[in-house]
Amino acid sequence: MRHLLLALTLAASMPIAQAADSRAATLSEAVNARVIAWRRDIHQHPELGNRETRTAKLVADHLRALGLDVKTGIATTGVTAILKGGKPGPRIALRADMDALPVTERNELPFASKATSTFRGETVGVMHACGHDAHTSILMGVAEALVSMKAELPGEVMFIFQPAEEGQPDGEKGGAPQMLAEGLFKDFKPEAIFGLHVWSTLYAGEVGYRSGPAMAASDRFRIVVKGRQTHGARPWGGVDPIVAAAAVVSSAQSIVSRRLDLTLQPAVLSFGSIKGGIRFNIIPDSVELIGTIRTYDPGMRQQIFAELKRVAENVAEAHGASAETWIPDITGNPALVNDAKLVQRSLPSLQRAVGADKVVSMPLITAAEDFSYYAEEVPGFYFFIGSTPIGQNTATAPSNHSPEFFLDESALSVGTRSLLQVSLDYLGAGG
Repeated sequence: MRHLLLALTLAASMPIAQAADSRAATLSEAVNARVIAWRRDIHQHPELGNRETRTAKLVADHLRALGLDVKTGIATTGVTAILKGGKPGPRIALRADMDALPVTERNELPFASKATSTFRGETVGVMHACGHDAHTSILMGVAEALVSMKAELPGEVMFIFQPAEEGQPDGEKGGAPQMLAEGLFKDFKPEAIFGLHVWSTLYAGEVGYRSGPAMAASDRFRIVVKGRQTHGARPWGGVDPIVAAAAVVSSAQSIVSRRLDLTLQPAVLSFGSIKGGIRFNIIPDSVELIGTIRTYDPGMRQQIFAELKRVAENVAEAHGASAETWIPDITGNPALVNDAKLVQRSLPSLQRAVGADKVVSMPLITAAEDFSYYAEEVPGFYFFIGSTPIGQNTATAPSNHSPEFFLDESALSVGTRSLLQVSLDYLGAGG
């Protein structure tokens, strides 16, 4: 299977059939070889969030070579540029993310990552296990294609290359909220913003979309249950936070299953870590619980926050312990909501780019994306590009964030063509 995947990768210059010839198809074909080369280079040299210095330089150098006025260092390593077309027209923004993940790659590719870095004090492998190398390369290609028709292009386009979508290092600021905080849209307020994500549950050649809530809000939580340390042989001599913490975990399951109106939207509350104690015969002073909350409805999101705090405090108190709950705003993303009117307007463009039979409606995705911050500022449309080779089962193919996540590179031309078609049609230059 690995040899088959390698053959598919090396044959990526063979484009998937599209619905019809169009300006976007022609422009995409012209830049496809460079998009593939950029993607392989970035894939081989991945960088973690707020550390994307090499990638940012590659992007900035390319944009400058296109004659664009480039800004760097936004939100640490972010890069932006604005293309002013030769004709009056709308303003739009196009966004790609640049960061990789602390994952050790397990693919047999000539450009597989061998990179390592430090993450939370540990040496880790680094890999573009979520496809941000593809996103960056696609947007570099789209920028080149649009610049090539600058004189006849209506309107203006902001290219946004964002760091730290997967999260910034502890103690730092980053990602989409930091770019906005540093004035991303202060002098250039787009009418609409577009982005895309390569996605393992779709086949290469397919494009997925969803109107309204598409990806979940993501929030971390931390609960510290405090007891009183004592000898394990004499539990009555203290207060056991382990038993209290276990009861908190158990009782918290009823928040989603019994207290939320799940006919509105689904929700997820998961505990990811329980830490407490160090020795078999010592009942410790405290236990730490951490986890994640995923929601699509703002009211349900706030309800879970309040219910989790209430459950933790009251259950702990019932065991003679106490609990403190933290849900820090800085770590959470709001739900990604695609603007319904923008989706309706853009859907024919996607169908034109790849064929109506290749454009599919997506289910709700419980993963999160900080593109949601942009979509709260201006109407946004975030769509999905299939990455799994035809012939594999998308249900069992290695998913995004897997050390074996594999991108069929024919997806690159699909992504470039789709983003170009959506942009050109919105600007009124679809041809």
